[in-house]
Amino acid sequence: MSRHSRRDFLADVGRGMLLASIGPALAEDLGLASAAMADEVAGTLSFGALEPLVALMQETPVDRLLPEVVRRMRNGTDLRQLVAAAALANARTFGGQDYEGYHTIMALSPAYQMSRELPQSQQAMPILKVLYRNTHHIQESGGRAHEALHPVEANNTLNGTIIGAGGRPDGEALRDLMRKQDMVGAERAFAALASGPLDEAYNDLLYLVHDDFNVHRVVLAWRAWSLLDLTGKEQAHTLLRQSVRFCVDGEREIQKRGGNAELRALLPKLLDQHHLVEREPGRKEADDAWVEHLAQTIVGSSRSQAADAVAAALAEGMAPEAIGEAISLAANQLVLRDPGRRQADSSQKPVGSVHGASVGVHASDSANAWRNIARVSNRRNSAASLIVGAYHTAGQANGLNPQPYPLAEHESKVRSRTDSESLLPEVEAAIKANDQALACALVHQLGTLGQPARPVFDLLIKYAISEDGALHAEKYYRTVAEEFASTRPAFRWRHLAALARVTASEYGFPAPGHAQACELLKT
Repeated sequence: MSRHSRRDFLADVGRGMLLASIGPALAEDLGLASAAMADEVAGTLSFGALEPLVALMQETPVDRLLPEVVRRMRNGTDLRQLVAAAALANARTFGGQDYEGYHTIMALSPAYQMSRELPQSQQAMPILKVLYRNTHHIQESGGRAHEALHPVEANNTLNGTIIGAGGRPDGEALRDLMRKQDMVGAERAFAALASGPLDEAYNDLLYLVHDDFNVHRVVLAWRAWSLLDLTGKEQAHTLLRQSVRFCVDGEREIQKRGGNAELRALLPKLLDQHHLVEREPGRKEADDAWVEHLAQTIVGSSRSQAADAVAAALAEGMAPEAIGEAISLAANQLVLRDPGRRQADSSQKPVGSVHGASVGVHASDSANAWRNIARVSNRRNSAASLIVGAYHTAGQANGLNPQPYPLAEHESKVRSRTDSESLLPEVEAAIKANDQALACALVHQLGTLGQPARPVFDLLIKYAISEDGALHAEKYYRTVAEEFASTRPAFRWRHLAALARVTASEYGFPAPGHAQACELLKT
């Protein structure tokens, strides 16, 4: 055994005190500690080679963050690494249990995808915006001293009894722990699941997600999965356990409001009634009229009726993509038919606004997440996601306009306009005037004229980056981009018209950090 002198001991203590005071990221920059040494903090999660960058996201004062990030970019740190580190910093700090925290982590993957649509000189802009928001809220919440996630011991037993079949927890066992509001038990059971095949662990996690119809519940579950493309699958447990914690927390509120008996009885009933667990996904193609009919059925039905209609369509052998398309179009109707906020709805957003946590934006982001989960999950969960997605989207049309934007009086103002080159500048002018109806009608007219969509996206993405968007700008822009791409030509411009409306609503509230990012990047 090696022996240390008193001088060595005091040097080690002094080094440890210095590292503790300045943080591992700065310590590494100063050459005082290796990445491995910086990671070794008792009782904390550590992310290997990414740890110094993760710590930077948590520890850097927000006014110094963007200059430091840009400096690192110029020295070779790429955008993928920055987004991955921000996601892990967010997860470690908030653990899926903070409203602004989980909104911010849900914006990271969309911001990265948005960057890929931009010229190289501007690609960092959407990411810097969300990094600023992320670190600002981490700092406001206490930084490293108030981390929610810590190492958790995997356990497949409860009170000495093995959970689940085959000596392994499963989705039903995990869901039972959630319903009992057993955070420790659910965390340990999911840790055991996450040590096995990742796709199986995700499918088991979805039993929790399907147990309620909350927008943040489903979008967090999808965005955490999509972030694995950036962080690497070795970080899956950290990102996905946020959903476990969110769902256990949510169960307390569900029980306070009297439970969620209808959905929890309806979903297994429909899966069994139509033999959807054992049935191969259908391949029947749908024509435009069928998709439109199902979309309108979902909009105009109760939640249970919409779920039943989708289950019946699955049993009929209709292609899941067509069913998901109808759910997405139904959610889009809620954006286009929203009368806007009333004075009593919110003191922080303008009367008539439809951006942020509005019924239509929430419904569209949810529908997009349910569709994406259906694409990557097993047979049971694919069917369940579409059924719950329809249930989630339906039952929200009360109080909305009977007809969608653009209304007849809006269309009449632009119907004679066939000079497509002049229409796009008019869209921008309508956005800056907060004229939702005109912006929507002009984009609708561009679609009617058969114009290419890319110039419209290029205009709208600019404001999805520059404006705050009440925490939703990045997610909703990405929702529209994905849904436009996967929707048939007869209907896809509805999504872009809705984005124009939401963009006009959110204009005038610049995103914190945006001006500094523009200055640093000289854009």
